[in-house]
Amino acid sequence: MTYKLRRMSTFAVHIADADLEPDPLDPATIVSGSPEVSGKVLWESADGKQVRGIWQITPGVVTDTEANELFVVISGRATMEIKGGDTIELGPGDACVLEEGAESIWTVHETLRKAYHITLP
Repeated sequence: MTYKLRRMSTFAVHIADADLEPDPLDPATIVSGSPEVSGKVLWESADGKQVRGIWQITPGVVTDTEANELFVVISGRATMEIKGGDTIELGPGDACVLEEGAESIWTVHETLRKAYHITLP
């Protein structure tokens, strides 16, 4: 299946088997393993400040600086450690809210796929 970026409409996507596009990681963010990222933007507001989509990462360990995001894990498992904060175990059905600017380390145990909504500044 191929999905086009949508600005305004009503539609449905089966997240579990949606086709995603490669989104290479910055090698400096890889701590261990050979994780690969892919994703698909499903909708973006006209001003570019609201983005909804699907994101996937294969096993490995990476660092990240988080956006203001709400996501729901569709499949896979990971442990996310927030610098100076909590360690969160994530699996199918879990919803997570991320604080913009939070520094994290993701240990991906099983390929993780999520649906997300990001609010940009």
